[in-house]
Amino acid sequence: MFGPGSQFDEFFDDPRWALAMVRATVLEAAHPQIGAALIENSTFVAHPWRRLRNTFLSLQRMFGADDQVRLKEAGRLNRLHARLNGTDAQNRPYHAMDPDARAWVVATLFESAVTMCRLSGQPLEQSVMERLYLEFQAFLAAMGDEPGHLPPTLHDFWRYYDRVVEEELENTDAMRIILYKLFDHLPVPPLLNGLPTLWAAGRAVAGPVVGAITVASLPESFRRRAGLPDLPGAQTLMHSAYLAVGLARFLPDGWIQAEGIADLLALSPESDDPRARKLTDLRDRMQRAGALLRLVTPLPPPPEPTAGTGTRRSAEEFFQDVLDQTGDGYLDWPDLAAMARELSGRLDLDEPEETSLYNAFADWWRELQAELDGDGDGRISAVEYVEAVPAMAGPALIRLSEVLFDVTDKDGNQRIDADEYRALFRTAFHRDLTDADGTYTRSAFVRDFLTFMSGRGRSTPYDPLLAEA
Repeated sequence: MFGPGSQFDEFFDDPRWALAMVRATVLEAAHPQIGAALIENSTFVAHPWRRLRNTFLSLQRMFGADDQVRLKEAGRLNRLHARLNGTDAQNRPYHAMDPDARAWVVATLFESAVTMCRLSGQPLEQSVMERLYLEFQAFLAAMGDEPGHLPPTLHDFWRYYDRVVEEELENTDAMRIILYKLFDHLPVPPLLNGLPTLWAAGRAVAGPVVGAITVASLPESFRRRAGLPDLPGAQTLMHSAYLAVGLARFLPDGWIQAEGIADLLALSPESDDPRARKLTDLRDRMQRAGALLRLVTPLPPPPEPTAGTGTRRSAEEFFQDVLDQTGDGYLDWPDLAAMARELSGRLDLDEPEETSLYNAFADWWRELQAELDGDGDGRISAVEYVEAVPAMAGPALIRLSEVLFDVTDKDGNQRIDADEYRALFRTAFHRDLTDADGTYTRSAFVRDFLTFMSGRGRSTPYDPLLAEA
């Protein structure tokens, strides 16, 4: 059911899968429980590229051939989901461990894979479809869910799918954000940070197109009930897009690899990866060409560099770039929990170390709340943060830095070596960080982490970790 030879493995590098994943995410977000969990806890608005790469890595682990890796990833996902619960805007409870909601996530992935083949003119044969459905059932079982939340047969699945679409899906805030805000305001990937104008121009064209294609691919009955616009020519555009993207499958082997593309989008310009250096060089040449073009054309001069380009950032910038992980304009527990999730995932922590890291973030949140939540509403606004101008790290943040050092220092020798450093930062050591013996000491790590997290300065390793999209 998993690994090479599985039906899902054949789809993994299929470029049409990108469109199918967007469609599946919209259908997930339209489920009230899932939509509420996304709005309250997810970083998909402020950090979509990071979220994309983490989702890809998780699918890779779950559908890979290694049973131990799959078991560990399932445990990690279950611990993550167990922490996501609350009430939505209509005061309805939600919980990410709800078995019906989890089954719907798997159902949208399966149905969107079937739909992507149909829309691109290559519908799956019945036997292939049945095998793919068995694989997704096995995926849900690997997560530890009891059988029965997905129908036992493919024939029964379509009745289940139609019922959920007709009776349970809603025009949720999360769905509208994905369709009408995320694509239009998609932040620049880390590697293209130096080309904001180029990115903005491409996004202005591609964003509405992706949104229109996604809306046109949704079930017609749901589109009508949710009041989603039926734009003229959208159906033709949708079929053309799936056909055109599908043609990329016929490129030479190795040209289209999902893993390589996901890694590339997540690369920071400061990374030691050779691909980052090549693309950074290309970006620099494009910038020089743009400067030459401005010399010979009567265009207005570019804006002056802002303070954000230096080694220090303002309190407002730090709040927006680092603290507000969910992008809702406030700092509260879901923001710090998102940091804990990112760090735990990068370090591939087991349950005890993961729990200690979450607890350290929870202690820091209580410290921040006590010091900065002036109006007592349970969250910290940008104004409250800026007015307080926190200049010194408190005891809880110091403790957090020590816990992060301990879980990164896998061998417990009180030094972070090159491999441990790469696991956290996904790049090689910077010379100014290492001690004389080529390692990162506890005191240096704690000092640098506190400098960054107290908002006093930019950091080559920490910005890609927590600040970049």
